[in-house]
Amino acid sequence: MKKNTNFLLPLLMFLSILSLIIIIAGIGKISYLGLREISVGLPTFFLGICIIVFTILIIILLDLILIVSPLAKFSFGHKYIYQSVNLLFPFILLWGRILKISRRNIEKSFITLNNTLMKYRSLRVHPNELLVISPHCLQLAACQYKITYDINNCHQCGRCTIGAMLKMAREIGFNFEVVTGGTLARKLVREMHPKLVLAIACERDLTGGIQDVYPLPAVGVLNIRPNGPCFNTTVDLKQVRTMIEKFIIKNEDTTQ
Repeated sequence: MKKNTNFLLPLLMFLSILSLIIIIAGIGKISYLGLREISVGLPTFFLGICIIVFTILIIILLDLILIVSPLAKFSFGHKYIYQSVNLLFPFILLWGRILKISRRNIEKSFITLNNTLMKYRSLRVHPNELLVISPHCLQLAACQYKITYDINNCHQCGRCTIGAMLKMAREIGFNFEVVTGGTLARKLVREMHPKLVLAIACERDLTGGIQDVYPLPAVGVLNIRPNGPCFNTTVDLKQVRTMIEKFIIKNEDTTQ
């Protein structure tokens, strides 16, 4: 059965929060007598901390549910979602295994959720403030013209999508770079100081990359892997263009 990735991450986070509540409540119950021996007020203090933590987690969860609902524009507290996912990720993966949900689908849900958040931030940037990053596996493996350090080495032969991406970059005016991995991608972001990053990659790399560059806004487009991971991959160019056009300020916008 096909899973709805919009609701998958909030569902797993809900189960993770319930797990934490049960675990901490169990520890608190077992520790009650020991804490009381140390200090009469210590059990109450411990309970108060638990209530505060649980309240924060439930508020974040409610915000996640709001984001994937028709009322998404009224969501709040976006910046805490990344920290929450990091905190709960071990539990999220555990529940994923229990429910037989692959890590790839969990990561895909995170990317979908992130892109939804970005959609409702109403962020618009000039084309030269946008950095589009592509993995080197988007280039044909047999190509003799390596473009990881100079994109202009591409001869635009049409055998892979790099040439089409380069043409799109020149037409629209955004920065386009091809990288060999996350380390180089982060280095480019630090050096170029874009206001928005659009990354093309697999689920794992996009999930890690979006979290790594935070608080810098980033959106993701999944690559297509007809030959398996990291080899002669491709991307839906129409999807990339549509995503870019959601966030850039066009020339006619500035003249109005």
